[in-house]
Amino acid sequence: MNTPAASGPAGVPSTVAIEPPSPLGHGLRVRHLTMMGLGSAIGAGLFIGTGKGIAIAGPAILLSYVIAGAIVVLVMRMLAEMAAAIPSSGSFSTYAEAGIGRWAGFVMGWMYWVTLIMVLGVEITAAAGIIHGWLPGVPQWIVALVLIGGFAVVNLVGVRSFGEFEFWFASLKVAVIVVFLVVGTLLALGVLPGTDPVGTANLLGHGGFSPHGLAGIASGLLVVVFAFGGIEIITIAAAESTDPERSIATAARSIVWRILLFYVGSVAIRVLVLPWTSPQLIDGPFVAVLDLAGIPWLSRLMGLVVVIALLSAFNANVYGTSRMAFSLAERGDGPPALLRVSRREVPVAAVAVSIVCAVLSVLLNWLLPDRLLGILLNAVGSSLIVLWVFIAVSQLRLRRRLEAEGRLGVRMWLFPYLSWATLVLLGGFVALMLSDGEARGQLASTAVLCLVLVAIYLVRERVRARR
Repeated sequence: MNTPAASGPAGVPSTVAIEPPSPLGHGLRVRHLTMMGLGSAIGAGLFIGTGKGIAIAGPAILLSYVIAGAIVVLVMRMLAEMAAAIPSSGSFSTYAEAGIGRWAGFVMGWMYWVTLIMVLGVEITAAAGIIHGWLPGVPQWIVALVLIGGFAVVNLVGVRSFGEFEFWFASLKVAVIVVFLVVGTLLALGVLPGTDPVGTANLLGHGGFSPHGLAGIASGLLVVVFAFGGIEIITIAAAESTDPERSIATAARSIVWRILLFYVGSVAIRVLVLPWTSPQLIDGPFVAVLDLAGIPWLSRLMGLVVVIALLSAFNANVYGTSRMAFSLAERGDGPPALLRVSRREVPVAAVAVSIVCAVLSVLLNWLLPDRLLGILLNAVGSSLIVLWVFIAVSQLRLRRRLEAEGRLGVRMWLFPYLSWATLVLLGGFVALMLSDGEARGQLASTAVLCLVLVAIYLVRERVRARR
């Protein structure tokens, strides 16, 4: 648990407590952190979900990705600044506690945990569904249980082994994306046999670059911004790296431009070689482009790649949920039983709880796909934005104290101007969500989740005070 810090104005600590030595392992390297972030952020959203954004905004979806990417770059820089100064498995939850108040750390930590638990169920159910299509004789629920059991073992054998597994797992889908970018570029240039340069006919035709105007770009932004969720896991894993400050600085810098390249580059290829109105872009955007290139075996490989993407994200998210739960327990905001650590320096109890909850989430997804799970998944949609807002506020409140204590190895650019600009952009995005019916429902669900967590925190504090 953190040692208490002296209080300053408004009850905020005037110094930031240094995290005590963690009982967890310290075997992760920069390449592990980078691939963990890629593995968590690059899932089915890139391989399938981008088609929805193209259908909404047309080629102008590129601008939606650029805007969303700029927000992510700024948020990640602020998070990296705090993570390099205070490496913690609680990451943004720890920083919210130090910069805003203990209630904020409690709410952010458990909101993130609940969000990822729901995502785990969706990811493993989707992957099991695809595999069941290949093996129709095997019930889908058995496939899901086998996958969950396998990844439970991966997460329990030790953090170094987990990092190595995730590195190679995520590398497979990254390699396929690189191949897609190369093939797509050759296709657009007319270099492949039987192809001609595509020019700008698809980019500027069929209603123009922005067929739905600013409204289309805004609607596209609502779809694409959530695709970048998962990148924050590198700051959770930094606490188990051999050199947290250097690892965070290097991984945060490299992972952002790689994700931007993969998302923006792959979408650019698609709107160049196919009309944005093409139904193939919605059903299977990667396959549609590879079919044009005349490489059928590569397009058939995409089904396997989507499964790998889902399982890689699942694996990384099991790690994220278990470490967040462990950190909350360390700070007295979770059950003490979650603090149990194995001889391999793995929080076995926290991993076990995440695995059990993943199984329950799969059952909910199977039994109540259009009812309870739909309500819970609505909260997932906007929790990322709430998380980013708290990161920005925490950094604004902690920056000068960390600087005065000489603990800044990574610095946010042009502080405080870009920090405030990020907060304004996030506020604008919230306003945009309020103007959209579906997004408004997501915000409402997230608000309810936050209020429930705040209520739990207040009740717990009252009980503690009486004791």
